[in-house]
Amino acid sequence: MASQAKQVETQVSERAMHFLKVLVERYIKDGQPVGSRTLSKETGLDLSPATIRNVMADLEDLGLVVSPHTSAGRVPTVAGYRVFVDSLLTVHPPTAAEIETLRARFGGATDAKSLVESTSRLLSGVTQLAGVVMLPRHERHAFRQIELLPLTGARVLAILITSEGEVHNRIITTARNFTPAQLEEASNYLNRVFIGQDIKDVRKRILEDLKDTHQNMDALMMRAVTLAQEVVEAAERTDDCFIAGQTNLMEFGELSSMERLKQLFDAFNQKREILHILDRCIEASGVQIFIGDESGYDLLDDCSLVTTAYRVDDQVVGVLGVIGPTRMDYQRVIPIVDVTARLLAAALRQ
Repeated sequence: MASQAKQVETQVSERAMHFLKVLVERYIKDGQPVGSRTLSKETGLDLSPATIRNVMADLEDLGLVVSPHTSAGRVPTVAGYRVFVDSLLTVHPPTAAEIETLRARFGGATDAKSLVESTSRLLSGVTQLAGVVMLPRHERHAFRQIELLPLTGARVLAILITSEGEVHNRIITTARNFTPAQLEEASNYLNRVFIGQDIKDVRKRILEDLKDTHQNMDALMMRAVTLAQEVVEAAERTDDCFIAGQTNLMEFGELSSMERLKQLFDAFNQKREILHILDRCIEASGVQIFIGDESGYDLLDDCSLVTTAYRVDDQVVGVLGVIGPTRMDYQRVIPIVDVTARLLAAALRQ
């Protein structure tokens, strides 16, 4: 998407880029379509209304702005935001006093989990958006033991004991009935093969096994892996990331319809899509910005995500960021996300 925006930039005059910058900044501030009169006033250029309309028409032809409904004003498109973020944004780092204020709010957490949870609330409170923080990789739970017990019909009780000593019970419905002996054999196999591995790594390994070695599996291995897939899907922890401040999004008109909010809150509750996006940022360097449909998830088409990875001992262990409307204040949000990642990393090292 960024490379496509770069190609568009080469077709835009310097004057048109200036108009786009003013238009996006004004729309972010007010949330209302920006008209020619406002642009004439705020650009500080002595141009005729006809000239301004022509520049706006050029930007519209390039897909950078659009005129909603019958409004005379324009609003930025996803492509327009992308050009703005990549080439027109002026980011000012927080002052020493602002950083100290953020640092002071990291106090009080006694473990990584509570620290991550408080960081999501911090991001939400400072930005007035939804704050999201992934639990550090080394704090995620690994399998220590699995036991599968038969229930009535095709239901199986999966008892999972994690590396932290926590016990989780999950009832799964299988595609066929299994005898107690078959479940015991499957439990023994899973404990032997997957003990000590992160649940997400187990899921990845299972999917690879099912894809690559299906034809070579014996009956026991096939039963065990099939069962394991169902167990992991039921057992994947939803607290691998913490999201705070979802209700802040109700303040933005473009997200405030009941149906839109219901879909968004469902995505936040499930967390799967959010986690998948965060996982994509693990290996990326610097701040990553997904605008509108760039996330790849329909439910987030009207939202933007600003994320960055955080490190401990020079190793990336997680990702944090904020979720808000596409017209979020990128100039302010980006440095806050960046600094918060550094502060979280420092707090985790301590």
